[in-house]
Formats: sequence, structure tokens, C-alpha cells
Amino acid sequence: MPIDTSNQTRLFKKISDIDIINGVRNQDDKILNWLYDHYFPSVRNHVLNNSGSDEDVSDVFQDTIIVLYNQITEDNLALTTDLKGYFFGIARNVWSSHLRKKQKTIELEVDIADEEDDEEQYDPILERIISRVFQKLKPDQQMVMNLFAEGHSYEEIAIKMDLKNEINARRKKYVCKEALLELVKEDPEYQEYLRFQK
Repeated sequence: MPIDTSNQTRLFKKISDIDIINGVRNQDDKILNWLYDHYFPSVRNHVLNNSGSDEDVSDVFQDTIIVLYNQITEDNLALTTDLKGYFFGIARNVWSSHLRKKQKTIELEVDIADEEDDEEQYDPILERIISRVFQKLKPDQQMVMNLFAEGHSYEEIAIKMDLKNEINARRKKYVCKEALLELVKEDPEYQEYLRFQK
């Protein structure tokens, strides 16, 4: 009796780069899951072999998808290799950028509300700067950051903010955090603060 191999071949079916690009553009969960299954291991190996943790791996992978999504939707995608190689290149850049920020940022990585009761962790100047610039964020950005600070999962944030899925919630939080960091860096008091830290 002949063996039905249709299921097996479907599992190993290569999805074309065009299909993946369109899937990312449309935030197709099947394509995003396929990306995770096929691209995640390379990213994981690179991050873990370069001073990263498993938590870093997830962040880098999500940020890489966000960068790819932004390039696709803004028509800035310039493929010079196959998509897997291109994706890995973005991931490498994202991880390098993470490492640079880790070294430079004074405790701004303290996610806004990582306010621990620990007296030593508390820096009143930084706290004042963050509180002030936080008010400059758009209301929906403030809400995302507050929900995240309260410990809500990305899935919960997506539901509360009426976003399509948790990838959107991750992207939204990433954009909000970057906006906040930019506002902090532009703050005159923060510039003074940095001078005294040196």
C-alpha cells in the first residue's frame, strides 16, 4: 500500500521570499510562526554565543521582525541576499545595538515603572526626568507603557488596546519605549545629569 507523503512534503515545503514578505506585511500568523520555526535557531545561536541570554534572544527576534515589518511597509526593503540571510543580518545589527545600549545607558533600561522599593536603585533625578518627559508621550503611548509597567502580558495589552495581536503589542511597546528614550536624551537636565555621572 503506497504511503501518503503529502503531509510530510507540506511540512518541508519551502515558502518563497515573496510569500514571506507579503505574510509579514499582512501580519499573517502562519507566516510569522513559520519565521519563528525556521529563522529563530540562527538568531538564538548568535545571541547566546555573543554574551546574550534566552530573554535577549526573544527580544532580538521580536525587534528583528519589527524592523523587517517597518522596512516592508515603508518600501525600504533592499534584498541583496536571500531573505533568511537578510533577516539574520538585521538580527546581528539589532543585537549589536542592544549591546551598545547596555554599555551606554545608565539605568534608562529601567523600564519606566521598574521602580523597585530598593533605596539604592532609586535615583530621584532620573525619576524626575522620566516623569516629566513621560507626560510628553501621546496618551496611547502612556497607556501602553503603564500597562506594561503594571505587569500585563503582551496578549493582555493587545486586548486592552484593541490591537490585532501580541506582535502588534510588542511593536507598540518598542516604539513607545524608543520615543521615551529619545525624549529623555533630549532633556537638558539629563544632559547635565550625564556630565555629573562621568
